[in-house]
Amino acid sequence: MKLPYEEFDLSAVHTYPLASRTSKTRVEDFARPHRKGAGLDAWLAGLPGMLAARDLGAVIEALLDAHRRDAGIVWGLGAHVIKTGLSPIIVDLMERGFVSALATNGAGIIHDFEVALVGATSEEVDHALGAGQFGMADETGRLLNRAIAGGVAEGLGIGQAVGRYLRTSRPPFEGASIAAAAARLEIPLTVHVAVGTDIIHMHPDASGAAFGEGSLRDFRYLASSVGRLRGGAYLNCGSAVVLPEVFLKAVSLARNQGLDLTGLTTVNLDFIRHYRTQANVLRRPTAGIGRGYELVGHHEIMIPLLAAALIERSDESRAV
Repeated sequence: MKLPYEEFDLSAVHTYPLASRTSKTRVEDFARPHRKGAGLDAWLAGLPGMLAARDLGAVIEALLDAHRRDAGIVWGLGAHVIKTGLSPIIVDLMERGFVSALATNGAGIIHDFEVALVGATSEEVDHALGAGQFGMADETGRLLNRAIAGGVAEGLGIGQAVGRYLRTSRPPFEGASIAAAAARLEIPLTVHVAVGTDIIHMHPDASGAAFGEGSLRDFRYLASSVGRLRGGAYLNCGSAVVLPEVFLKAVSLARNQGLDLTGLTTVNLDFIRHYRTQANVLRRPTAGIGRGYELVGHHEIMIPLLAAALIERSDESRAV
């Protein structure tokens, strides 16, 4: 059958009153212009009540609620968080009681360790690789490997081992170290290593046995922390693969033992969306029991903003 050129007859189209329609955007949810001197709390209140702005508000309220009820807030930190200069923000939140435990990857503990030692980190890979110097800083490989091996041999996890080393050796920039702060405040810090991914694995002092035993011990510590997150929160900041996978397995262990994670809030904060973070942080762990939120933005802006909002809207911070 051949179809003709024939205009569709619109004379009988059915319409309805605009005001009767359910609309996703309403004027009462619109943003309000900021007034000079009004402060951060007013700026937050003036955000539009929709999409990412609404999610940011929900995350702030969930973290404040967990903080008030002492329900537990676990932070997963990719190395980029440290490389973008956010350690003082994280340490301040630790001191204010907004951090119950922390997890990072092998690169995260390396950057934190270098910052503590010399106040600087993150080398120019393109330049160093061609000269055969990438990852070959003496102190990083020698001291960090020895700190890990020595601590693990005494029954510590990698996070505990490095934190203890920094607290006892008192490097010049100890105050800028998350690991040192974790040791000082007695907040669990776990390190989750993929062997061969980190520069200290290239050094002669590297011990596969220490990495394996210490990281497995840290996984069990993290699983214990995750198992206590009923009504609490887990934030994944800047890890696309390792920490989302580790967190999912920790959730699985908690569920296997019948631990109640009802009311769990998960947050992924990164400048790009990834499959594993959406599946293993936001969707699977909270299915039927909680809620996951994705906040897309640069860490060096979003994490200080989130921290400032928590400080502005919290009651007097609980001492750690």
